[in-house]
Amino acid sequence: MAHHRRRHSCHNRVRSVLPLISAISGFLLILFGLISVLIPSPIDSDDSRDLRRYSLLDDENDGVVGASAKPVFVVPRVGGRSDQDIWISTRSKHFYGCSNASKSFPHANAVTMPNRYLLIATSGGLNQQRTGITDAVVAARILNATLVVPKLDQKSFWRDASEFSEIFDVEWFISSLSNDVKIIKALPKRQGKTWTTHSMRVPRKCSERCYQNRVLPVLLKRHAIQLTKFDYRLANKLDTQLQKLRCRVNFHTLKFTSPILDMGKKLVHRMRMRSKHYIALHLRFEPDMLAFSGCYYGGGDKEKKDLGAIRRRWKTLHIRNPDKERRHGKCPLTPKEVGLMLRALGYGSDVHIYVASGEVYGGEETLAPLRSLFPHFYTKDTLASKEELEPFATYSSRMAALDFTVCDESDVFVTNNNGNMARILAGRRRYFGHKRTIRPNAKKLYRLFLDEGNQTWEAFASKVRTYQRGFMGEPKEVRPGRGEFHENPHTCICEDSDARAKKDLGPRKFGKWINATENAVPIDDQNVDDELELPEPDNDGDQDGLEENDLFNGTVLDYDGINSEEPELDEILSD
Repeated sequence: MAHHRRRHSCHNRVRSVLPLISAISGFLLILFGLISVLIPSPIDSDDSRDLRRYSLLDDENDGVVGASAKPVFVVPRVGGRSDQDIWISTRSKHFYGCSNASKSFPHANAVTMPNRYLLIATSGGLNQQRTGITDAVVAARILNATLVVPKLDQKSFWRDASEFSEIFDVEWFISSLSNDVKIIKALPKRQGKTWTTHSMRVPRKCSERCYQNRVLPVLLKRHAIQLTKFDYRLANKLDTQLQKLRCRVNFHTLKFTSPILDMGKKLVHRMRMRSKHYIALHLRFEPDMLAFSGCYYGGGDKEKKDLGAIRRRWKTLHIRNPDKERRHGKCPLTPKEVGLMLRALGYGSDVHIYVASGEVYGGEETLAPLRSLFPHFYTKDTLASKEELEPFATYSSRMAALDFTVCDESDVFVTNNNGNMARILAGRRRYFGHKRTIRPNAKKLYRLFLDEGNQTWEAFASKVRTYQRGFMGEPKEVRPGRGEFHENPHTCICEDSDARAKKDLGPRKFGKWINATENAVPIDDQNVDDELELPEPDNDGDQDGLEENDLFNGTVLDYDGINSEEPELDEILSD
């Protein structure tokens, strides 16, 4: 009985304090509610604001900002820590371009034989043709022939009717190479009649011996020959003096015409007026390029239908495994992936970025994540008026030349591909002082992007910086002889210690020209899986053109720099 009374008393005491406990709990709930409303979340702080627009742009909610209340992958507005200078290569001051001709390299007058004329028909877009022009000069030297100013490709994918003299300074081209190769503007008449030339094609990567065995006998018989579809028709490895001649052509004699240079300078000046530094991004994400690559970017049935229809225009293409292509690093990064990579490398939202691109697949929706990361986003169309661009707008190569100039002069050059423009600029900027060039280590970054939603930003950024070592434009990142010579002109790169021993190189001074040419600037190149461009369907039955296996081996259609309607794909561009 006593036990029962004690238990009843205890129960009464508990009942008496229940209202107090309820009141305290209610007060605490109200207090916590007020705190959550009045105090901003750390995500919205100035130091680390979540780019919420990603959640609006990504229908699949792929991890940039999750739908949960506690996202783990929060992209900061600021660049954050980086283990190296993000704007310059600190070791670049010890290297310079050195393409001087040695005293033992005979003058053109001493080696050019009479009645030997070499004509060249280039192939592809501006930069693909540039490689052909450069190699044509060397081929003429090997054959001891007079070179006729090369013909530009006017019938391929890009449909640009420009002549050589409308893109490049032809007078400078002829005069600056007068010691190396005799060059004339047109083939002279033969006994008062127009000379009929013999057309032929040489294999890809044709060596000196190849030219001497295959081409020279025909030249001796015909006296004037034209080499067709001339791109990547010269071996990567040549005699040192011929390699240096390649550099003299590519880096010093191929100057754009004054109208192109002047407009290019205006665009560069307008970027400089906005910011001390700027990044130039060569963004290849056009529908035709994506279709040829065989890659898939998560666009569902619509993407497969769109790109599949374009892909069927190339009858010789095999069915690709998109997952395999991505695993092997053979797919261009998306604009969003490029933006995340740059942020992880230390470039904040205050950085100004110039984008060289054609029609982007998916349009503004595809570009939106990149714009969110880098709101200071410019193109030649936003920097110049329609009237200023009118003289160039209908000529794809001239528009590409404007983009080339702005990219060339940038503090940092970034590319999501390994196409001709990326290669040419990488080699050029390496030669002129190793200005920073960033090329994605796509094979490693692929897995990282897949898993971005399952890690913190700090872990993601740290891995990006690790994977990009060796892809940031530092000297000697690429082993001598690796990659195309146009992108890695190692024979023409000297260190200061070597330069002192080579002061007697010869009368033609082509070294240390960092400020010598009007459109010359430095930068470095990256060793990445080979390139990506587009061929066209082959209607003439010629199987010497682009093979699918060459997709990342220097055989891609060059970006033309013009936003126009898609041209008809009716012939092979190049291989």
